[in-house]
Amino acid sequence: MRHNKKINHLGRKSAHRKAMLANMASSLLVHKRISTTLAKAKALRMYVEPLITKAKDDTTHSRRVVFSYLQDKEAVSELFREISAKIADRPGGYTRILKTGNRLGDNAEMCIMELVDYNEAMLAAKEDAGKAKKRRSRRGGAKKDEVAAPVKAKATEKAKPAAAKKEVKVVEEAKVMEEVKETPVAETETQIEGTKAEETAEEKKED
Repeated sequence: MRHNKKINHLGRKSAHRKAMLANMASSLLVHKRISTTLAKAKALRMYVEPLITKAKDDTTHSRRVVFSYLQDKEAVSELFREISAKIADRPGGYTRILKTGNRLGDNAEMCIMELVDYNEAMLAAKEDAGKAKKRRSRRGGAKKDEVAAPVKAKATEKAKPAAAKKEVKVVEEAKVMEEVKETPVAETETQIEGTKAEETAEEKKED
């Protein structure tokens, strides 16, 4: 039984396996992205990420250790010049595996393996998502007032003609009510005077 044996031999002898992983690691460091099977990508991740961590310390000893694994001067110089500067603040997890489906010939699981800090599309999407997020807080009264101020101004401008019309109507109604109040009073006074005159005339006739 294969207890505690996590290394995937990939169906190869050790020399063949090491040479293959060294070539794949060099291609990944130079081109920043490669297409391979999922099993090889997982094995490559365990092989290349310690080398990238080693590149954070740019010394002659580190360069010699990495070169002993890769055997490729171009890949080593690319790793220590450009990649180490980009991944300086990242504490591990330098690679990403994206599954792309199965291969037609043998139905093997295929994937794309890439360096995380070199996928510009995903980095731009993350930045846009971070900008689009709104911070929820109860202390946002000032911003709400600033946003609501132009809306209130527009509402008041729209309400001004309506208010003026209402005021005109109220004034007209008040004038009408005053006229109505005045006319009945005059009519009642004339009626009272007429009735008094009639009563005095009848009294004179009786006398």
